[in-house]
Amino acid sequence: MTTRPFPDDFLFGAATAAYQIEGAALEDGRKASIWDAFARVPGAVIDGDNGDIACDHYHRYRDDVAMMRDLGLQTYRFSTSWSRVRPDGGAVNQAGVDFYSRLVDELLGADILPWLTLYHWDMPQALQEKGGWTNRDVVGRFLEYAGTMHDALGDRVNVWTTLNEPWCSSFLSYTGGEHAPGHTSIAEGLLAAHHQLLAHGETIRELRGRDANLNLGITLNHTVADAADPQNPADVDAARRVDGQFNRWFLDPIYRGEYPADIIEDFRAVDADAVAQFESAVQDGDLETISQRIDTQGVNYYHGDLLSGTAPEHPPISGAPRTERKGRSPYPSDAGIHAVERGLARTAQNWEIQPEGLTRLLRRLSDGYTAERGVTLYVTENGAAFDDVVAEDGQVHDEDRVEYVRAHLGAVLDAADAGVDVRGFFYWSLMDNFEWAWGYDKRFGIVRVDYDTQQRTVKDSGREYARIIAARSL
Repeated sequence: MTTRPFPDDFLFGAATAAYQIEGAALEDGRKASIWDAFARVPGAVIDGDNGDIACDHYHRYRDDVAMMRDLGLQTYRFSTSWSRVRPDGGAVNQAGVDFYSRLVDELLGADILPWLTLYHWDMPQALQEKGGWTNRDVVGRFLEYAGTMHDALGDRVNVWTTLNEPWCSSFLSYTGGEHAPGHTSIAEGLLAAHHQLLAHGETIRELRGRDANLNLGITLNHTVADAADPQNPADVDAARRVDGQFNRWFLDPIYRGEYPADIIEDFRAVDADAVAQFESAVQDGDLETISQRIDTQGVNYYHGDLLSGTAPEHPPISGAPRTERKGRSPYPSDAGIHAVERGLARTAQNWEIQPEGLTRLLRRLSDGYTAERGVTLYVTENGAAFDDVVAEDGQVHDEDRVEYVRAHLGAVLDAADAGVDVRGFFYWSLMDNFEWAWGYDKRFGIVRVDYDTQQRTVKDSGREYARIIAARSL
């Protein structure tokens, strides 16, 4: 058996998000976020689930940090809740700030590096009622929130991530309708994406000015878009448009200070009025702000896409949750884009398992964007939902997830061997939790949560991950 060591500076961690695990939805001054409101829309979330209790991490964080320490995690990626810290987008709620201060102290006491994300989708509902991310004024409110968190934690937290997956919190949320606030407007999706990127740039500038030694970055989710037939122009065009709308729409402004011109024209052909609104919203200096230098890019990867310009006879089963609400495609330019089945194994969400895609993605990001800017890559989310079963011995023998973790860590090593500056891996997720529109129907964790008792049980995948961390090798 070949042993593959990880570099000495490689970080092993796990990731969560505030709304998905904290619970305590209306405690200690917290008020409703857009997800609290969206989860109460009939049919929006499977089984009408919500994050009111979730994993009760707000009350159990000390035990959860002890569990992280026992797993050997070197770093923990978590998000702070805007709705807990500035509940209406205005005045500071000190009780909310104090919770995160206690959490950070607990992590540091366990010798775990805090990796903080400022926005993982829980905007205060009061701000959404003023337009949310479609209203440019929200950029200033986000900057105030970021400043509050740095005032409180800047002496102990060095790694700051502005946004998690802005594609999801713009196009999937304001155009596709699948995530909060559940709107189906092309114009709103474009405005939300721009204002999120602007908030990112303004925050990077502000935090850099406060402390030049901070590690600052953003986390983007990516796909690998392949043409079913590279010789077929329609297939190539389908792959180009998915790559442009999913990847380049966010990469190009951050690294090149421009939106991809081909995708703008694709959007214009679908909805010229929406593009006109977007172009009016992009003010002088915005792209310079968005393209502020960053130190780190988080990479969230779950699967790629094989795409055709022709509808297949047997299309693959959708990986979207089967809720009662009907949205539209999150891709503004979606005509003639069809997913093609390629016979790969799939997770419980019908997401393909494609570890080699992660290697290609990391190489593409390095070659096309990050290396020339001196930006370090970290895989900040990678994981899989499977239909876990509790065995008679009380354990979860999730061999599928064990193999998933091993295969994707191997893909990261393949990228590192090819010269990519990738220095860490965060499994998604530390524990089973509220999986957005899927509710509690899907389990991603390396730790099982019994939602009735809140008992945590480390799965076989968690034990295997701990073994890999301790050995620092595959």
